[in-house]
Amino acid sequence: MTTLQLPDSFKRSYENYESYPHNLVCQTSYRATLEGYRCRLNDAANKLFTSRHDEVHLPFRDLLSDGSAFERQNILGELELKEWLGDRSSIDPLTSARVGELATKKDPKCRFIFIWAGHSRKPLKITQQMLTRIMSYHQVMPGYLDFISVFGSQTEPRDLRFSGFREQTLLIGPSGGPAVHDLGRSGRYFQLCYNLKCVACISDKYTAKRKKEWSIRQAAFHHQFDVEEGTTLWMITKGDLDLKSRVQDMTGKDGRPEDRAFGTPEECFKSSLAVHLLYSHWSTEDWRWYIQWLEDVVDEQTKIAVQGPRDLTQARRDYTPGDLQNVQNYQDNTNEAVMILEANVDVLTSLCDFYEGLMKNTNFPFRTICREDIAAFSAQINDIVYNTKTQVSRAKLLVQIISDRKTLILQHLQSQATEKMESLTLSMHKIGLMSQREAVAMRIITVVTLVYLPATFVSTFFSTDVVHYQSQSPDGSFSQTAMLRWIQVTFPLTALTLGMGYLSFKIADRRRERDEFAFHPMDGKACLA
Repeated sequence: MTTLQLPDSFKRSYENYESYPHNLVCQTSYRATLEGYRCRLNDAANKLFTSRHDEVHLPFRDLLSDGSAFERQNILGELELKEWLGDRSSIDPLTSARVGELATKKDPKCRFIFIWAGHSRKPLKITQQMLTRIMSYHQVMPGYLDFISVFGSQTEPRDLRFSGFREQTLLIGPSGGPAVHDLGRSGRYFQLCYNLKCVACISDKYTAKRKKEWSIRQAAFHHQFDVEEGTTLWMITKGDLDLKSRVQDMTGKDGRPEDRAFGTPEECFKSSLAVHLLYSHWSTEDWRWYIQWLEDVVDEQTKIAVQGPRDLTQARRDYTPGDLQNVQNYQDNTNEAVMILEANVDVLTSLCDFYEGLMKNTNFPFRTICREDIAAFSAQINDIVYNTKTQVSRAKLLVQIISDRKTLILQHLQSQATEKMESLTLSMHKIGLMSQREAVAMRIITVVTLVYLPATFVSTFFSTDVVHYQSQSPDGSFSQTAMLRWIQVTFPLTALTLGMGYLSFKIADRRRERDEFAFHPMDGKACLA
């Protein structure tokens, strides 16, 4: 076991790893900012990290000391992580003092740490203590916490709109950063944190085009590079291990020699540029096909709205509110794609600007020898940015097309509603005419009844035994007196009945008008005016 000379500042920082990020040796943020990071980390811990130690799975990929190949190690617990980092210390139960060496291994020339979850909506397969231990041991800038906070247990993708690029550059002598020479850290280094997003189809090839499902996947990257020692650190947080496979392919025996050369600090720097390009190319995959799919399904769903017949005499499609909802969903997905692609462009542009800025930094030792490599790196990033911008323009045009066709479908829905109202009004008009005819007929019947009712009543009354005008002659006889009495009673009674009926009608009519005036006072005033 090798005994390494560690600065007291680093010892205190690592021993207090649970207080991260307050324990960092080099603090470029105010204390209140660091406390904010710590509070957010503690608040999100239950959903962000796994609570089961049997679910811990943290892959490491370290370059061997001779630089010949990478060594892979799957960390399955806290103690295994300590051993892999070279921490042989422990707490004496009697004295509560720390005994043993905090560090016994020099940092590998290149280290990849893959933090993953199985998929992007499950807790990360790492505990909070393991994360803070790693970030304290490697003195990782606290800004990386913002990027991994989008992961963890969730029912829907969280914070897809968040994107960013953070950097920390300490190139001015050993006093600029936490120099730990026995670990291979000169104190002159830079750190980068950023995230990128890609899209992938999660349906099989036999699924109908309209029913295909797509998933937006994000990854958070941390990169640390020591400009004197060439020591490189990568931390990649993603839902699955897709990027791990790509890194293995690039740095394995079948990869390009220049991408896995770590002999000198200059070669380490050039290899780090290749890893950035790997992540950048990953972020552009399948966006073209996703937008193509959106174009196809939108055209399939809305083309009939533009070219289909609307004449009532022809066969046509009747739209429903569900059609409008589908089109709105496609528009939301397209707007989301525009936002994410533009965010990727901003991150990649910032990455390119950072490395171009290093060329102007007089404290950067590779500004001459690696000038052409940075120029080639910038050119490739610019190509990726250009291709991404073309997809942004394409998606923005699709948003406009969807908006226009959504308006057209809405007009069709309104037209269909108007046609139904017209049909209903016509039916109501026919029913009204029939009711009017029936009312006229009933009125005639009522008038006739009123006319004949008194006469019928008088005739019936006179036929009773109350009044006798008939003689006992078998041949019958005419009684002028009876006729006169019938007329004297019937005509006045008929006039009285008609008059009372007319009076009742007028009273009811006035009562109706009074009620209408009370319900619509302004209309009544207008009528009076």
